[in-house]
Amino acid sequence: MNSDKELIKLLQKGDEAAFTELINKYNRKLFSYAVSLSGDYSLAKDIVQNVFIKTFEYRKRLDPKFSIQGFLYRSVYNQFINQYHKNKSLLKVHDEYVRFLDQIISDSSESNFEKMIGIVNDCINKLPKKCKQVFILSKKRGFTNIEISEHLNISIKTVEAHINFAFKNIRSNIPKNI
Repeated sequence: MNSDKELIKLLQKGDEAAFTELINKYNRKLFSYAVSLSGDYSLAKDIVQNVFIKTFEYRKRLDPKFSIQGFLYRSVYNQFINQYHKNKSLLKVHDEYVRFLDQIISDSSESNFEKMIGIVNDCINKLPKKCKQVFILSKKRGFTNIEISEHLNISIKTVEAHINFAFKNIRSNIPKNI
């Protein structure tokens, strides 16, 4: 087993065995730390995986003088904070969607309400297949983005992109004068 300084030097050269050793040495510790931050096993797994991917991508910038362990823990923390902010912004998008539907309901007479619901459903039905599937799982069935990601075997970022696209598409296709 190599010391951390030797690991960094080998990583800088692109040594895959050193990268595997790094993962084996720190994976469980980083996963435990990520779970303690997030409380979510799936999210913790994604965070740790992203940290190792970025570590390999930026391996040439690593400095053997500094602790790789400290670097990895700090990277997990930063990834968690980034995910937290993304999830917070997605909650805002979800809240905006709910407010938008509430506005449709309050601004419509009973006959227009039926028409608006029909228009919204038509917009949903016209979405691309995968986008429609993600949107329905999220907004009609109440799945979380992580659950959708696992169910459809797509990344969380792809789930987020589909939901944002669907919402923008629906909003842009609702006539202003109804």
